Amino acid sequence: MSVERKILKTGHTPYYWSNRFIPKPARDDIFKLYSFIRTVDGFVDADPATIEQFEHIEHRWQHIKVDLLKKQVPAPIDGSVSEHVLANIAYLTHRHSFDPAWIDAYLRSMRWDLQKHQYRTLKDSIEYVYGSAEVIGLMAARIIGLPEESMKAVRLQARAMQYITFLRDIAEDNMRGRCYFPANDVKKYGLKNLTEAEARKKPGMFADFIHAELLRYAQWQNEANDRFAHLPRRLRVPLQTAIDSQTWTAQQLKYNPLVVFEKKVMPSRQRVVKLVAHHSISR
Repeated sequence: MSVERKILKTGHTPYYWSNRFIPKPARDDIFKLYSFIRTVDGFVDADPATIEQFEHIEHRWQHIKVDLLKKQVPAPIDGSVSEHVLANIAYLTHRHSFDPAWIDAYLRSMRWDLQKHQYRTLKDSIEYVYGSAEVIGLMAARIIGLPEESMKAVRLQARAMQYITFLRDIAEDNMRGRCYFPANDVKKYGLKNLTEAEARKKPGMFADFIHAELLRYAQWQNEANDRFAHLPRRLRVPLQTAIDSQTWTAQQLKYNPLVVFEKKVMPSRQRVVKLVAHHSISR
């Protein structure tokens, strides 16, 4: 198994199994993209965060951008995983004409994670989501070959999926001192914060907050679905599998909001594989 597949399979089971059904050669490039994303995420989310390795990525990317402007794809400077995934993102940026600002936005959001950045309004939260999820969707869409008119739907889809991840990972983010939801929303529902103690003290208010954020997710997801109406059938299996996995997670949170403090709500590998099989047959 390649380095890229090992990174993605270890880091995100639903995306690994759904993306296996993307046609070649796009699938290999998708794995290259997510190897970069998962590696950087790993540096930022480590306990303690491996700041030096993240800053190496930041620093090297600035030099790589200069080479790419000259139509040159730089080779790795050593055999480290960091250099391997940097070579991947450099290759992809050159091959698929990525806007380098997409990678800049991604690294900026990851830097905010290290700084435990605060998000006061929905606009602030969406700015983070743009860098942490939407640009990744745009890069994946470019690899797959979706038309430019699909890009708004891609951003909405990525935004919806990221929001479910925020909800699912509330407890985990609390431990890291992070909260991606608008402070205005938390206050609106009578909560001081999203800690387990506060949620169990005010379960009704916490449930109202979760349900409101799930409604926001559903609105973005529904709009993305409408805009994906003419997506080629060959791409529906991986996309619908990923969507169904997130929908399943949303349903668990809706029925029991406090479950976020009890376990990490994710569909099992078996469930994801069954979804893949279902959508493959229904084609």
